[in-house]
Amino acid sequence: MDKLASRRALLGGVLGGIGAAVVAGPAEAASRTGAGAGVVGRAGSGRAAGAGGLDEGVRGGKGVPRPVAPVNQEVAARFGPEYKTLPTAVAGVDIEPLIGIASAADIAAKRKSMIDYIWKGAGQPKTLPTVETGVSAPDFASLTGVRRIDRLTVPLGYQVSAKVYDIVPRHGWNRRLALYHNGHGEPFDTMLRTVQALLDRGYRVMAYAMPFQHWNQQQIADPKDPAKLLPNPSHRELPPWESTEFSALTFFLEPLTVTLNHAQATYRPASVEMIGLSGGGWTTTVFAALDPRVTRSYPTAGSLPFFLRPASPKPRPTTGDWEQTKEALPGFYAAASDDFLDMYVLASVGPGRGQVQILNRFDECCFNGVGHRVYQAPVRDRVALLAGGRPEHGRWDLLEDATHDDHTISPFALSVILWDLDTTNVTT
Repeated sequence: MDKLASRRALLGGVLGGIGAAVVAGPAEAASRTGAGAGVVGRAGSGRAAGAGGLDEGVRGGKGVPRPVAPVNQEVAARFGPEYKTLPTAVAGVDIEPLIGIASAADIAAKRKSMIDYIWKGAGQPKTLPTVETGVSAPDFASLTGVRRIDRLTVPLGYQVSAKVYDIVPRHGWNRRLALYHNGHGEPFDTMLRTVQALLDRGYRVMAYAMPFQHWNQQQIADPKDPAKLLPNPSHRELPPWESTEFSALTFFLEPLTVTLNHAQATYRPASVEMIGLSGGGWTTTVFAALDPRVTRSYPTAGSLPFFLRPASPKPRPTTGDWEQTKEALPGFYAAASDDFLDMYVLASVGPGRGQVQILNRFDECCFNGVGHRVYQAPVRDRVALLAGGRPEHGRWDLLEDATHDDHTISPFALSVILWDLDTTNVTT
């Protein structure tokens, strides 16, 4: 069977019931996927979690088992052992010292160092975007249940600006705001499927594109001659704009800060969730770490700790783009520990906060394989320790998705995200 036919069979067969879970509520999803058949233990039962972790007791669930799915054996048969066994590079690696966050003081210090680097000591911006109400947004024309779409524009440095779409549900806003961040030019199908599922549950959704991608393609002022405009750059062309006075990371992270300022100043959401794919998964990891206004976050196919990247089955794309590498940003990625392990912890500790990292085992692009299994338990346990053993004060886990071989948020992963949002809502 060719790859396209295999994908159709996957979505129509193995994940049929799970894909329906995206539309159905979590209780119906559990029934359709067989999640109530002892695969995932109920809170406090002591029964083992299914593949991929996420024991309900750890995640703070309220009695509704999460959706589960088997490894897609047809897909797995096309991949070698490097996608199914731990890489030799992790043998003998002690994960504990690689997690540098061990106290509330460490959290505050790490977060401050991140913010100081990005905004050069000025702190996160307190500014607001310009707002256009009720705009036409062709990229979102297929969405249903939309009352209106507002366009928020955030001015940045070097004559660059970012556009963000604030999508208001037609009926029954649940007082929760979801931020969806796309990656490096990924097709819109995953974004639209995810945004639609959130709208159907009553979320207001802000949709983001990475700098110089999708609707943010634009010219940029020459750092040597601000009067001269240069063509839309790739991220690998950003080093000339990085200096002791300015960080090009503001292009990635300031739009989130400023639009979240707008949300808090105008309609005051009760909680803020964030989901991102690929480069948007990296953005979700970093922003949730530096801004505790994000309560739950779901970075997908967006990062691995530095020590694991060379051991990925596809190490070249997994080394990351400009914004992900120590070589490009040694002042930002400067911890003696592993910066990404630290950020997973920072994104997860605090009242009502939690993160589920989602990695696709057979991802056609990057961050694939099973090397992540070596840090899943240590990070989860460090967060639990810092939260005082109380899930409502912090939780972290990792979902390994082996149901497909795409670079996407699969129907299964989306059903788990929605389950997590529905069953761990500790927001008052």
